Amino acid sequence: MDHPEQTYYWPLMRRAIELIDSDDGRDLTLPEIATEMNLSPEHFQRLFSRWVGVSPKRFQQFLTLGHAKRLLDARFTTLATADAVGLSGAGRLHDLFVRWEAMSPGEYARKGDGLTITYGFGDGPFGRMLGMATERGLCGLAFTQETGDAAALDDMRSRWPAAAFNRDDDALAPHLQAAITPGAQNRLHLIGAPFQIKVWEALLNIPSGHVTTYGEIAQAIGNPKAVRAVGTAVGRNPISWLIPCHRAVRASGGLGGYHWGLPVKRVMLAHEAAATGFDG
Repeated sequence: MDHPEQTYYWPLMRRAIELIDSDDGRDLTLPEIATEMNLSPEHFQRLFSRWVGVSPKRFQQFLTLGHAKRLLDARFTTLATADAVGLSGAGRLHDLFVRWEAMSPGEYARKGDGLTITYGFGDGPFGRMLGMATERGLCGLAFTQETGDAAALDDMRSRWPAAAFNRDDDALAPHLQAAITPGAQNRLHLIGAPFQIKVWEALLNIPSGHVTTYGEIAQAIGNPKAVRAVGTAVGRNPISWLIPCHRAVRASGGLGGYHWGLPVKRVMLAHEAAATGFDG
């Protein structure tokens, strides 16, 4: 059975989000946005609110430049207590369905030699996606809206240059669907250096709708002076969204970087804030 979200609503809402997130989009009225979507204002309002969880106007407010600062003030997570905080509410429910297995240092040193990685493309709420998986789980999830498919594929393949790669969109479709479906089971295969994996494991402890800082992550992994190295490891996270590097921001409240483009990071943070009822 086809899901309407896959065939219609996701692409439509993605176009609406891209419009709202454009330079002039945050000043558009509801009728103006609805006209661009070829819908009546009432129909568009209902669709958008059902998919995103808040009205288009509220989402515009979430996408303002001050949103990360407000999140930091109201929903800063100290990773030492993140499990207790996250498990006590609904914000972490999606994350509870993520299970991961890390590659050993020796395996990583072989740069993927002996691994077969299957990859495929699909569409989702944050734009076009590239998924990669081994027999042990999803090992790569990239968003190609800003970079394009070819550049994203080259980027991901370069991380494990000795691996064998084959494209199979159908085989990756269940992985991609699970990644963007709340409550779906996700198995991850973390392929990285030991320091990187420590950072990625710390990211997995940030509840949905919350943020933390690069310095806090450095503290959590027992290396408080390694803030710059942590930032690099966050940027090298190969499994975006599920390993939530978008939840790491600067202590000043600035967004910091995002490997797949800051517009994608802004939308992800806004989406999670809306879904968890943030009203900062």
